[in-house]
Amino acid sequence: MVSLIVHAIVGVLVVVWIVRANDRLFARPAGGPALSALEVAFYVVGVASIALGYYFNHQFVDQYAVPGGNPFWGAGSWQQFIALGYVNPAAASASQDYTIVNVVLLPLFTIVDGRRRGIRRPWLFFVASLFTSCAFAYAFYFAVIERQHRHRRSAAAVAPVPA
Repeated sequence: MVSLIVHAIVGVLVVVWIVRANDRLFARPAGGPALSALEVAFYVVGVASIALGYYFNHQFVDQYAVPGGNPFWGAGSWQQFIALGYVNPAAASASQDYTIVNVVLLPLFTIVDGRRRGIRRPWLFFVASLFTSCAFAYAFYFAVIERQHRHRRSAAAVAPVPA
């Protein structure tokens, strides 16, 4: 259970790091609401994915972990968690897909796209996925993109027209 609490705390700290590294993006856009409907939708999906993930992770720890056990190997460990994702072809298909999306595509996409967009420390979205969920990391990144779009749109609306 301690490992789940540590994961949650580290996840929150990484999200705070992302927000502080991109404080200009998280400022309220001029002339608009604090959050757009699309941002809210991304955040709701992301938070729901964390809630579901922690629910199932809690169930795993509750069913498999032994008191005083090692969180890295043995009963109820990270190693056993990964191994159980490959216990049958259906689970293995989903696990390999998730692994490729989370460990390869998420960092490639957020780092390359984030640098192009001027998002600071875009690699932190991958780090966040290790402690929150892959779906949360994508939803959070998409919300940041939407917010950046709103800032650019509001800046263009107030920019003086050249004579």
